[in-house]
Amino acid sequence: METKQGVVTVSKAFQEHLRQLGLHEFPCGMGSWNRTRFSSQNLKSWKGSIPKIPDDVPPEEETVDALLRLVQSTKSPWAQPKDATTEDQYLRELAIHNPLIIEDDFLFSYFTSLRVVDKGVTLIDEDLLKFLKLEELILSANRIKEVDPMNLPPTLKVLELYGNEMTSIQCLCSHPPPALQHLGVGHNRLLGYLESHYITATYWPNLVSLDLGYNDLTELRFMVAGLCTLSQLRLLVLQGNPLALVPHYRGYIVDCLPQLYVLDDITVSPEERHLFQGLSCKLGLAEEKAYLTVTLKKVSGVLDSSVLDEEPAPEGPYIAYSYYVTYNFVEDEKDAGKEFASNKDEVMKSTESPLLSTVLSSEENDETEADPRLNPAPGSVLFSTIRKPWSNVIEYNYKMKHTLKDLIPLKAFLLLGTNITIVEEKKVSWQILPTPVESPPPSKKGKGEKGKKGKGKEKEKEKEKEKEKEKEKEKEKDKKKGKKGNKEKEKETVKEKKLRKKDSPKEFRHDPPILRVLGSQLLNLEPLLSGEIQVTSLCNFGTVRTAETDKLTWIKNQKTKTKKKTAKRKAKEQEKKKEVSIFEALDYQPDPLTLDFEIQLCHYKSLAEAMKSPCP
Repeated sequence: METKQGVVTVSKAFQEHLRQLGLHEFPCGMGSWNRTRFSSQNLKSWKGSIPKIPDDVPPEEETVDALLRLVQSTKSPWAQPKDATTEDQYLRELAIHNPLIIEDDFLFSYFTSLRVVDKGVTLIDEDLLKFLKLEELILSANRIKEVDPMNLPPTLKVLELYGNEMTSIQCLCSHPPPALQHLGVGHNRLLGYLESHYITATYWPNLVSLDLGYNDLTELRFMVAGLCTLSQLRLLVLQGNPLALVPHYRGYIVDCLPQLYVLDDITVSPEERHLFQGLSCKLGLAEEKAYLTVTLKKVSGVLDSSVLDEEPAPEGPYIAYSYYVTYNFVEDEKDAGKEFASNKDEVMKSTESPLLSTVLSSEENDETEADPRLNPAPGSVLFSTIRKPWSNVIEYNYKMKHTLKDLIPLKAFLLLGTNITIVEEKKVSWQILPTPVESPPPSKKGKGEKGKKGKGKEKEKEKEKEKEKEKEKEKEKDKKKGKKGNKEKEKETVKEKKLRKKDSPKEFRHDPPILRVLGSQLLNLEPLLSGEIQVTSLCNFGTVRTAETDKLTWIKNQKTKTKKKTAKRKAKEQEKKKEVSIFEALDYQPDPLTLDFEIQLCHYKSLAEAMKSPCP
């Protein structure tokens, strides 16, 4: 139907549609299956009316009822196409009853609704003006970039151009259909706030329904200023646009458009209108930002890798495991690095508050180059919880508030979703042993040195004698003081030993950390664009533990408990054996690796809420 560099017009797609209906082929049209009914003699007898089957019909010809069953039955090879309309079905039945009427003039006056969906149409040509009674034109899911309104029939009341490649509706405004009541241009590429100039009563005085959803429209107040001129507007769809992500989106529109009945497929009730009364005056000039809060609560089903390691030798290596969660999120260009840079170093410490987060990048962290899942997606930044040691349930209670001014990249990010990754960090440390002090080699001594040495020895002997005298005096004093003095002296020597130990701490050499991804998952965030204000998910990453590792973890936990030799201990040994046997059962299933994830978009539910607790 289309050449490599050809243009597909609406009229071409329509002719192809008629060919698929088979209006001139069996069981429709004329042929050997109804030759007698449409013979010249039989047509003369009916004088222009619909001819009926004569009595003397040969057995090889079909009756009208039999032919109708062939086009009406869903199991028939001649059943109507899946995308056929009721008009198509009626037209096929008419081609059986009276195929003589199926001509171009009839067809152009017959169709009041034309549906050409996903046919690769690129151009609305002037042949469309031949449809004299066309009221509804649906050209969704094609490749239309611009529309020449001079080729649109003046009788048109409904125009749908969903899912095309239009970047502006300015092209429609040069000669818009005067009677148009519904315009649907959702899921296109309409960009920015200038589109608000073309959504006014100057071009669409009779517009009742308008769908601009899932474009890249911004600046809510400018858009609403144009919509206020449409006095007949009752149904409006703007969800899926960046401007719908601001907190006062719904309340502002409801307060500014009193004639509106339905907004984003939700009825505007009198109660809702009352709750938002006056919001347009209070927040009409508010800065348009989006506020989202990400919460990571707890992780369960984590593998305790330490049970698979051997007991370390006195000199090492000493192995420590920690676990953290990462997710990627879009970054606001103006605030890039300012809000999170100060937290980067602090979050690396496990002693800090779980509310802190860090921004990681492949340039600042060489370890993220090991696994591509540890790198942020293009156009986003990686955020991380703090590192925590293993536990059967690791409580993070992480909360991060994201404030974004540039809403178009945010919308693109929400369509893609966020990658959530659970990471295991392994740190290997080695104790640095002190090197033995080597004594200096003996040097050759001359005569002068020997004399000096002799004098030195005499002085040393005199000092030793003085020390012995002092010790004897101290012993006499100790005898007088008695046992109390001895105990105090012992305490002093113990304290001195402890101080010596503290003064000489053990030093360790740390190897670069080894990162391993335990689970990764892409979470769909598109509901935030379609009107939802919260996405909550229990992310299931599958099972990373085995019955053997669970058994080893259980044994390790038992060893760490206090060991008290009581009579009850012997009685409990049999119970412990039974508990160990649970892991050896064939039907034992380890717990899967799961994460409680939540992201919330700030949207005001009333004017009072916006005034009392505004989004940060």
